[in-house]
Amino acid sequence: MSSNADDEHDPEGATIAFERQQAAALLDQARRRLVEVDEALARAAAGAYGRCAECGGPIGTERLAARPHARTCVACAR
Repeated sequence: MSSNADDEHDPEGATIAFERQQAAALLDQARRRLVEVDEALARAAAGAYGRCAECGGPIGTERLAARPHARTCVACAR
């Protein structure tokens, strides 16, 4: 009985390295999002939520609805 435990070279599926890299990228993205949310909560606690970090103007309600963690208004985000 022959066992092929080396699925790095399995022609039928993705490599372990690819799957690990994909999982690591998703984990990194989730960590960045948590940092963004924590920063938004800190701005809310400081009374600065909804104000653009660049120009100080208001961040539109539509932008905040789409991106609650937005730091900048649409004009400054460009």
